[in-house]
Amino acid sequence: MKALRLILAAGALTAIAGTTFAADEQVVKESVYAFPSYLDPVSVRAEVGTTGYGGAISYRVNPYVALSLGYNGGDISWSDELKIDGTKYDMDMDNNNTYLNAEIYPWGASQNTFARSLYVAAGVGYLDNDYGLTKNVGGNSLVKVNGERFTTSSTQSAKIDGTMSYDNNISPYVGFGLNTPVYKNIGVFGEVGAYYTGNPTVSLKTSGDDQIIGSNGNTLESAVEKEQHNIENKSKYEWMPVAKVGMSFKF
Repeated sequence: MKALRLILAAGALTAIAGTTFAADEQVVKESVYAFPSYLDPVSVRAEVGTTGYGGAISYRVNPYVALSLGYNGGDISWSDELKIDGTKYDMDMDNNNTYLNAEIYPWGASQNTFARSLYVAAGVGYLDNDYGLTKNVGGNSLVKVNGERFTTSSTQSAKIDGTMSYDNNISPYVGFGLNTPVYKNIGVFGEVGAYYTGNPTVSLKTSGDDQIIGSNGNTLESAVEKEQHNIENKSKYEWMPVAKVGMSFKF
C-alpha cells in the first residue's frame, strides 16, 4: 500500500513538473498596486477546512496553470465528531499537512468569469495527522459498534478511546475548486478533494463494563477489536476527504 502511494505521489510530482516546463505563455500585466512586476503572477491565500487552517502561495504560470505550495494545521473540526462504522466518536484533531498542487484551469482564457475560475487540482501532500477518539457510554444508553447494538443497564457504563493516525504519509491528491475575484485583487475560493492515504494506524481500547453482550452476541470489547481491524483494512478508509474555503490576495 505504501509503495502504491509513493508511485502515485511520484506521478503527481512529475505532472506538476511537466506543467511548469511546458508552460510557454507567461502571465504579465500591470498590478493594481505598486508591487514589483515579478510579483504579478503571485497570489497568497488564507484557508480553513477539514485539514485545519493555514495558507498557500500560488504562482500563475499561464492562464491555464497555477502552482500552489501550502500548509494546513491545527485543531479545526466542524462537529467534533467522527462516525466510523456507525459509532460516533468525540474527536480531538491535530493536523500537520504540507502540500504542492498543480491547478489546471481548463477555461483559463474564457471571457466568462465563472468558467475562468474553475480548476482541477492534482498534487502531493505530506501528512502527519493524529486524531484522538473517545466514546462514553453511560447508564441506560445505546451505542452501535461495528454495526452491532449494545445497551447498558442503569448500573453499567463503558468507555471506548484510542487514536487514529496518518503519520509521515506522502500522499497523492486530487480535487476540484473555484477561485474567483470579488474586488480588485481580492478573491475567494473553495475546494473539495481527497488524499489517497492508505489505511490509517488505529488503536481502540475499552474500559468499564466492556463485557456487555450486543444484539449479535458479541461483547463490546470484541466488537471494538473488530472495528479497529475494519478501519485498518477496509478500502473506504484509504481516502481522506478534504473541504476548504478561503480568501486570496493577488499582487
